[in-house]
Amino acid sequence: MIGELRPYPAYRDSGVEWLGDVPQQWGVLSLRRMLRAVTERNRPDLPLLSVVREKGVIVRDTSDREENRNYIPDDLSNYRAVRHGQFAMNKMKAWQGSYGIAPTDGIVSPAYFVFDLQGADGAFFHRAIRSQAYVPLFAQASDGVRIGQWDLSPSRMREIPFLVPPPADQEAIVRYLEHVDRRIRRYISAKQRLIALLEEQKKAIIHHAVTRGLDPKVPLKPSGVEWLGDVPEHWDVAPLRRHWSVTDCKHLTVPFVEQGIPLASVREVQPFEVSLGSAKRTTQEWYEDLIQGGRQPRKGDLLYCRNVSVGAAALVDTNERFAMGQDVCLIRSNEQNQRYLNYFMHSPAMRIQLAALMVGSTFDRINVADVKALLVAVPPRHDQDAITAYLDQALHGIDCATDSMRTEIALLREYRTRLIADVVTGKLDVREAAARLPDEPEGAEQVDELEDQSDLDADLEGEDLDLDPEDQEE
Repeated sequence: MIGELRPYPAYRDSGVEWLGDVPQQWGVLSLRRMLRAVTERNRPDLPLLSVVREKGVIVRDTSDREENRNYIPDDLSNYRAVRHGQFAMNKMKAWQGSYGIAPTDGIVSPAYFVFDLQGADGAFFHRAIRSQAYVPLFAQASDGVRIGQWDLSPSRMREIPFLVPPPADQEAIVRYLEHVDRRIRRYISAKQRLIALLEEQKKAIIHHAVTRGLDPKVPLKPSGVEWLGDVPEHWDVAPLRRHWSVTDCKHLTVPFVEQGIPLASVREVQPFEVSLGSAKRTTQEWYEDLIQGGRQPRKGDLLYCRNVSVGAAALVDTNERFAMGQDVCLIRSNEQNQRYLNYFMHSPAMRIQLAALMVGSTFDRINVADVKALLVAVPPRHDQDAITAYLDQALHGIDCATDSMRTEIALLREYRTRLIADVVTGKLDVREAAARLPDEPEGAEQVDELEDQSDLDADLEGEDLDLDPEDQEE
């Protein structure tokens, strides 16, 4: 069905350079004519909403600790009310697409923009304005010295042109895109479930190897730790500090530069090995400050996250110069197999230990003393080497399979992004295809694919920090 799509029968010049030719019957309106700013406050009885990049406007789960790392005031009377069908926008992150049509009544930060929509169907407008055809225009209408917190210019935003098809075309486009989106989401969800099963298998293999070893006949002894159980009798169970040194990062706020020395922070220690490809960078002078006191990471070291993504650990497998950024510490030993320790850090046993450590904690954060006190099953070095070699081989096939499926998911998402942009800008005619679609059964299950956690973290970072009581758009 997708391969049968063709352009519209007739086109005309839109008069907008980036739009080029558009379908003959489609109109072009500026957002000035479509969006009317509204301000309604003093509705703390309404649910709290978030406006995020990946999903648009969503109901905020106030019971979710991960979603509520940011400040929420006790007095919500100054928050803006958003009504079902209105357009809400995080003005500091409009450049990345943090806006959308509200699916329900609620309240948002007083610094956000809220608009009534006219001149287009809400479902079509939501699909189109959040597509890659329009998001870059909001970046062009934003200013600031820090890319992560650009501020949208309301006057420039109002001049953004928007393509408006006839109502019947809007309805066909929404019907078609929702159908394709459901199919893609179901496929991605199935792949993600399979990845989750493989990851569970991987965890089980790691757990058995780092708590029982490779010899099924080896005599065992009680570890003295409930969550660890029995371990081989010739193994040691000890705090991390007994066999490894732990050095915290320097708590410095450093400037970022385009060309400089990489910084490894929380994002860079999410994989099994440190990934510097998208790391922020700083100057030589600040780098030299950051590595003082034995803090220069070297090949074979382990970087450990103690804030936000507590427990993430990554092996340094490069000779490239870099420094530790915020919220990580360096774990080092010249006698132990660092790769073995990294496997132990990724084991369910360690996850159980961390969960017990943070019971009752408001934030996911531990200090260096906690890291040093973490209990580790420590085999003799020759056992560590054998376990590491076994796990490297045993997990290779699983890693290849999951990497392949993640690549498929990324390609599908990229295809969906391109397809939506082409359809909402009239490059492809979906009217006949939409007319042939079967009706979705009433009450059909809506499948949600999992978003990348890094994307969600970026969405929610600073969600309610910009509290401006003035009506900036008026």
